Amino acid sequence: MDLRPDDSFGFQVRRCHRAFDRVLNAHLARDGLTSGFWYFLRALWQENGATQKRLSQLNNVTEPTTVTTLNAMTKIGLVRRERNAGDRRKLNVFLTPRAEALKPELMPTAYRINEIASAGIAPGDLEIGLRVLKQMSENLAREAARLNAAGATA
Repeated sequence: MDLRPDDSFGFQVRRCHRAFDRVLNAHLARDGLTSGFWYFLRALWQENGATQKRLSQLNNVTEPTTVTTLNAMTKIGLVRRERNAGDRRKLNVFLTPRAEALKPELMPTAYRINEIASAGIAPGDLEIGLRVLKQMSENLAREAARLNAAGATA
């Protein structure tokens, strides 16, 4: 049995993601940023003060990846961390004024990249595509959780 790349959802999603990432990085480099920072900025623009664990969940990355990225973002003055008043084990992450000021500059870039990517695709097809990708993500998250639970009992 063979699964050609042209017929593989995983391959096509990864190929598309890499293309988005290359274009996004080219735009962000002008401000000394990376796409890794972008995902955390975007999450914090939605949930400023989120815990590190929550940011890991929002970005679908491991907690060590979150710590590494936040360390780099702290170093260049994009975020600050504070101990959670209710649970001193937790760290809440807050945007700095510099990071807050980036939103009106960077969001139009994100919209433009999405416009470029979706050029020539009917709006109805785009809606279907988003629904399909969201459902695939949910399906795979359930399977990952099942596999993790099975591994924990093995």
